Amino acid sequence: MIELAGIIILGILAQWLAWRLKLPAILPLILVGLLVGPVSSLFTPDGSKWIEPVWNGTKGLFAGESLFYFVSLAISIILFEGGLTLKKKEVLNVGPAIIKLITLGSIITFFAAGVAVHYLFNLSWAISFLFSSLIIVTGPTVITPILRNIRLKRDVSAILKWEGILIDPVGALVAVLVFEFISIEQTHEFTKTAIIEFGKIILFGTTFGFTFAHGFNFTLKKNWVPKYLLNVFTLAYVLGVFVLSDSFAHESGLLSVVVMGMVLGNIDLPNLKEILHFKESLSVLLISILFILLSANMNISDIYLVNNWQTLALFGIIIFLVRPLGVFLSTMNSGLKFREKVFVSWVGPRGIVAAGIASLFGLKLVAQGEPGAEYITPLVFVIVLGTVLLNATTARAVARILGVFLRSSKGILIVGASEVSRVIAKYLEEKNRYVVLIDNNAENISIAQKMGLNAEVFDVFTDEVGDNIEYSDIGYLLALTASKKVNKHAIGSFKKTIDKASCFRFVSEIELSSGKADSGSNFLSTKDDFLKFSELIREYPQVNEIEIKSQEDFIQKNQELTDKNNTIPLFVADEKGELYVIAAANKTIKIGKHFKLVYVGEPLSDKQEVIKK
Repeated sequence: MIELAGIIILGILAQWLAWRLKLPAILPLILVGLLVGPVSSLFTPDGSKWIEPVWNGTKGLFAGESLFYFVSLAISIILFEGGLTLKKKEVLNVGPAIIKLITLGSIITFFAAGVAVHYLFNLSWAISFLFSSLIIVTGPTVITPILRNIRLKRDVSAILKWEGILIDPVGALVAVLVFEFISIEQTHEFTKTAIIEFGKIILFGTTFGFTFAHGFNFTLKKNWVPKYLLNVFTLAYVLGVFVLSDSFAHESGLLSVVVMGMVLGNIDLPNLKEILHFKESLSVLLISILFILLSANMNISDIYLVNNWQTLALFGIIIFLVRPLGVFLSTMNSGLKFREKVFVSWVGPRGIVAAGIASLFGLKLVAQGEPGAEYITPLVFVIVLGTVLLNATTARAVARILGVFLRSSKGILIVGASEVSRVIAKYLEEKNRYVVLIDNNAENISIAQKMGLNAEVFDVFTDEVGDNIEYSDIGYLLALTASKKVNKHAIGSFKKTIDKASCFRFVSEIELSSGKADSGSNFLSTKDDFLKFSELIREYPQVNEIEIKSQEDFIQKNQELTDKNNTIPLFVADEKGELYVIAAANKTIKIGKHFKLVYVGEPLSDKQEVIKK
């Protein structure tokens, strides 16, 4: 009981430590597991471990094959959650470079790393390619903490982010298929029966995943599951599909849940966001337990097994040859500069899926007596630990040396997606500004998306908004909701990434007249409460521009717009399209030739340019 409680406590503490230090969680988890496992055996009188998952095959926390079963079920849930995040439209939108990176890049890694480990360790081709399939994946759980600490150009950040998300199910699928091939080879020795058995795994895995995904969708749309049972029903459903598929075709369960997750993530599934939140929380708990268990289950002999020059050579080949080769070939004609390609090549930490599936398959193949299988788990753990540690400690320095930092950002985040926000966002996009709208109102977001705007359903009171790396290219914040509480909280949430001088919000006349408006806030103007903006936008759904010729002209026309009841000034645009927010803290804008005053409301004259919604 103490060991089981200790694993959970240590796992959550490792997750918390990773959050505090802004490190990928897998790093402290595996280190803790190694410490309480094989390393601890060096200090105990009888050579036992502080935590022993399996001892002599019959004793320990998970005696016999129960560890296999737990790892299999845990990995199935983690892979299902990963499949849910894979969106077809996002794959199509991320660009040719990312698609090539997860296809051509994966193929290069698969064959190059397989050949390297085969000749360095004299392993069979089957085991060598199983190893190479496992290190294909990077994973968002290891990439995201690194990218949060480095403001990169949006293209570079997007490539690394989407590679991590999209390559998880790809790598898992390849690893599962290679493992199935090895398992079939052991019993059927490349006969016709072996090909049939392999085909059965593919057939049952894909058909079960596809069929049960649509069955789950049908069940939810018919409201046959009450809301309070939705999350646990989903968990039971995933485990049921995994076990059922496995009973029809041995080892096809992982393929089934990956396919099911990918299908469900791309259909109109009710309550998908709620299911994802639950699965993310469950995955955090399972990952915490899983990697301490798997690390602790390794023996000191496994560490000695890879304590040689061949391991160091393999690590160097993967870091300095295989990864750069895959990246440079995949990003040809992509528009990325040479230095940006070098940085993408450097940042390729292997993730949780690699370590988890490696342990599962390694344990199974060692139990089955497959020659060379004992190398799988320790070698993959070396690559995972090495790449995570290397990238987490050097990524910022390498980015600085290569000069790929985002020195200044002109991206604009708009909190709120009402008609006011949509009209302003459309204008900003037409001026070639990167704009993101967030709102917890799904209907407003849907309307914004139909207008072609970049909009996402988000709640500013959740941590995920401030931590999302999508906002690394955001330099300005406009809080445009009807709630003063939401607007002020939004500005506070982004204070670490966006300078407060670049954050603006609505303020009501009551708040101004009461003297309770905090002096540190930037207001869009002196009469810019939500109701006035809404009334104006409803009557004049457009953004207007009028030319200003001098500082005096700007002061005169700005005052004229401010005094009128049916106009509100917003920005000053220079000849290059750069925009300056007219706010209480920004009264000294230097006006040059061909500048324009941007406002909403009734047009001042017929000569001005009008940008319609």
